[in-house]
Amino acid sequence: MQLHCPMPKLDFDIITLGHGSGGILTNKLLEAGVFDLLSNPLLDTHHDGALLNLTGRVAFTTDSYVISPVFFPGGNIGELAVNGTVNDLAMCGAVPKYLSLGFILEEGLTMAEFWDILVSIKGASERAGVQIVTGDTKVVERGKGDKIFINTSGIGELHPKADISVKNVRVGDKIVVSGNIATHGMAIMSVREGLEFETTLTSDTAPLNHAVLALLDEFGPAVHLLRDPTRGGVATVLNEIARDRNVGATRLGIDLKQAAIPVLDEVAGACELLGLDPLYVANEGVFLAIVAPEVADAFVQKLRTLEYGQSAAIIGEVVAEHPGQVVLTSRIGGRRVVNMLVGEQLPRIC
Repeated sequence: MQLHCPMPKLDFDIITLGHGSGGILTNKLLEAGVFDLLSNPLLDTHHDGALLNLTGRVAFTTDSYVISPVFFPGGNIGELAVNGTVNDLAMCGAVPKYLSLGFILEEGLTMAEFWDILVSIKGASERAGVQIVTGDTKVVERGKGDKIFINTSGIGELHPKADISVKNVRVGDKIVVSGNIATHGMAIMSVREGLEFETTLTSDTAPLNHAVLALLDEFGPAVHLLRDPTRGGVATVLNEIARDRNVGATRLGIDLKQAAIPVLDEVAGACELLGLDPLYVANEGVFLAIVAPEVADAFVQKLRTLEYGQSAAIIGEVVAEHPGQVVLTSRIGGRRVVNMLVGEQLPRIC
């Protein structure tokens, strides 16, 4: 669903350095655009910060978005910024509540483009159930940015049943992926390189908090770890888990089954064409869960009934063998070590 909000009538069409001065132009930009569109009681105070009501344990995260191009099939940088920060909170087992929103705008950005991004931010925050409560806007000279960079920070209250930590991972746990992998990265690459396929690749950017909270409601502490495999993809995240759990007396490895990993045919074809491994390609609407073996099947069945989880699958297992390593069994039965991503495979995908 995409919101359609008419852009207000303004006496300027592009962002100038004056819009970052803190004076009249700044106020025109904020009053006619940001404040009106994203209005809520906390933001409407126009104070230097927001006063929040929170109880119990709280999760806090921050992220910056520098994606190129800022508009891509399936979304834009604004929607991505909200979803990405909401998902980071969800991976902590938290209920996202409040976001901050910081813009760095490049001189020459059109107001039409900025408005489209703001509308996407509004739609994404409403879908996720979060409020934008504070923020900042700066303008840099032409050539010193790339249209727009966004920083977001998020705060959420921990779910009462959440106990999400790598220390909880143990031998026998099952590794679940919530959906098809590599879609976001390949959608960005197809636009950036001007590639054409029989079907249009669209980003999988989505808010995952509602699905995660439903799973925590039902399975609680049996959900040992949650991670979203953005930069570096599934392979890098699993290597980080194997590394971080490779301490003390209990040293663990990870086994993956290639045949079980869901990848759209068009994404697999694009990866093959470009010589990329889907395991290393970024995702924005997918999460990994490591869950107790006794609930794994029920966890997947539940996930498949939830939005964005229809392609969920068990793709591997935590094992005592090859501690600190991720080992993949191929479709034909061969086995190979899957290392962490070296260097930058797809630059500026989030």
